[in-house]
Amino acid sequence: MNRKNWIRSPKETTAAAVGFRKTVTYRKPLKAATLSVSAIGLYAPYLNGRRIGKNVLAPGWTSYSHRVQYQTYDVTDLLPSGSLLEIDVGQGWAVGYIGFGKKNHYTSDHTSLNAELTLHYADGTKDVIVTDPTWDVYTTSVLSSEIYHGETVDLTVKPAFLGKAISDKTVRAKLIPQVGADIIENERLAPVEIIRTPKGETVIDFGQNMTGYVEIRVKGRRGDRIVLHHAEVLDRDGNFYIENLRAARNENIYVLGGGEDVFKPTFSFQGFRYIELVECPAELVKAENFRAVVVHSEMKRTGFFRCGEPRVNQLYHNVIWGQKSNYLDIPTDCPQRDERLGWTGDAQIFCRTAAINFDVSRFFRKWLGDVALEQGADGAIYGVVPNEEAGRPLTRVSAAWGDIACVAPWEMYLAYGDKKELEKNLPMMQKWVEYMHHAGPEEFLWLGGYHYGDWLAMDAGEDSYVGATSNDLIASAFFAYSTSLFIKAGEVLGKDMTEYRTLYENVRRTFRSYFMENGMPKEEFPFTEVTVGKKPRDTVRRGVTQTAIVLILQFDLCTEEERPALADKLEELIHASGDLMQTGFVGTPYLLRVLSRHGKDKLAYQLLLENRTPSWLYSVEHGATTMWEHWNSIKEDGTFWSTSMNSFNHYAYGSVYDWIFNVAVGISPRGDAPGYRGIDLAPHPDKRLGFVNAGIETAQGTIRSAWYYKGNDVYYEFDIPKGTVAYLTLPNGYRETLPAGSYRFATR
Repeated sequence: MNRKNWIRSPKETTAAAVGFRKTVTYRKPLKAATLSVSAIGLYAPYLNGRRIGKNVLAPGWTSYSHRVQYQTYDVTDLLPSGSLLEIDVGQGWAVGYIGFGKKNHYTSDHTSLNAELTLHYADGTKDVIVTDPTWDVYTTSVLSSEIYHGETVDLTVKPAFLGKAISDKTVRAKLIPQVGADIIENERLAPVEIIRTPKGETVIDFGQNMTGYVEIRVKGRRGDRIVLHHAEVLDRDGNFYIENLRAARNENIYVLGGGEDVFKPTFSFQGFRYIELVECPAELVKAENFRAVVVHSEMKRTGFFRCGEPRVNQLYHNVIWGQKSNYLDIPTDCPQRDERLGWTGDAQIFCRTAAINFDVSRFFRKWLGDVALEQGADGAIYGVVPNEEAGRPLTRVSAAWGDIACVAPWEMYLAYGDKKELEKNLPMMQKWVEYMHHAGPEEFLWLGGYHYGDWLAMDAGEDSYVGATSNDLIASAFFAYSTSLFIKAGEVLGKDMTEYRTLYENVRRTFRSYFMENGMPKEEFPFTEVTVGKKPRDTVRRGVTQTAIVLILQFDLCTEEERPALADKLEELIHASGDLMQTGFVGTPYLLRVLSRHGKDKLAYQLLLENRTPSWLYSVEHGATTMWEHWNSIKEDGTFWSTSMNSFNHYAYGSVYDWIFNVAVGISPRGDAPGYRGIDLAPHPDKRLGFVNAGIETAQGTIRSAWYYKGNDVYYEFDIPKGTVAYLTLPNGYRETLPAGSYRFATR
């Protein structure tokens, strides 16, 4: 496609979307026809009124100042001569309100279109029709549309001619063929109940928190209105609850045309389980008229899991739906409030689990490309990607968030074994390590700076956003960890990593000197308090916390001799907290891993099966169908943690599934044979789970691990596909190398 062929509307209009039209005629026999389309905004293409392709919300969300994708469709069978090609364009992420309360956040104050229709004739010749000033521009029935606020569609409004298109020379984004996965409609959910709330609201419950929109099929009176609001939960009295959506209206308004009308948003989406029918003719309030359409990036399901504990099965269900809800072209934090941003910390925490549940290779290939494009000249990785705001980033640089630059490329390599992708990301990894190397006053530590810390941990008080663990300790620990991953990646690619091995040893040595004493983290050490505006940031900073010890053990910042005492101290801290974990976004992904690595499986399972807050099963027992942002998003008395930051569809804590899969089930990919060509097979059974049957579909085939109890005996079943070698270790110490085949073992 030619970047010179951008066009725009000749005049402003109150309609939120405009339609660009072109009549297509030809005189020769047509052999094939392809249509390529991109937009600054979102587009929806039609031929003779029929929607083209399966994509929705195209061209997707990229770092628009750098690049914008285009999609190509085969339209041969849709294109008789004289066909009307119409491409509607709405505001979407590029032009509408995105981020923290601002419009035109990313690229432009207007939408633009670029399209190219190529006609291949039977005689070997071709014609190319491009977007230019010969196209007509009309208003559409979409009167308003915003990602956060929803869409208004009026089928009584006739399209108005706005004039001929004009060329748009303002677009600077590079046009690239689609890299990411298609955004598509997936499942359709029927209502499970129509509710009349104590306040008298008419509410439809779809039974599942999700991302997408409601499709309505009705025949009603012309001019009647249907107004929908969307919510994730009901309050403790059973009333519709939307205060946690903040400024997002999530309101869809439809004005009926009087025929067989079908309504759903074209340029917006919602996160919801419930809808309130704020307005709707009584005769149309029927379950069969409403369907919830699940929308996310196209990802092949690869993982499966079942066990003998129903609550853990529901937890797994919630992990899967949390990922589906938030993997909509970018890894968003949440799909419902006025945010929905690609938070790098959430993505870093969850990427290993993501690649177990679904094939996310294409998804991360595209998004990590944007992470690299937006990396600062000094190596900085900001809190969200895409992260453009008129030259000023939306968010700051933070440890554990910026470490997506090293963690995700390595996890994708382990999952899929693609050296080319690893090599493509190696410069980003190196630049991030160098950023940390020069981020503070100490060469081998990351001291000071603004960090999100152990986000939402509860050890600094129930109402604190940031946990008690020292941000300096967290940042310096991740400095060491990301450096170690960069070294591994470089060595896989045959690079001389001597310089960075020396850097790593210096970071590790300096970390131990600064933060540790006698094999334990120090309780106190110097720090520079960070103030944001007039408000001190993270005034509670401690070294002896569950998260601090977890990071020291997980990132190998201790000696082997120090491990037993550190693991015992971690157990002591858990017991001192009432046999509860106190970790947040930073510590939680590794907590159970560390316990199992140090022979404390019993305690790891105890935490997995805990139902008091903070715990994974607390939300399950309180009706969750996706993961919550906070451990106590709904408190025991039915009230809510907060209104300002309280998502009920926030996937980060779903990272517990990688412990379930890697440790309880016992399947882990090996770095020396990535892509599951080699696996460590080391299940850790526990009678409290009853049984486990789980696995993953890989490029070689399906790997399955199962175990169950008969009395005190444990029986194991393993399926290893051709092309995979499994290195088995059973809890009793038995070891064996297993080539392809099916195996059965039993132990006492």
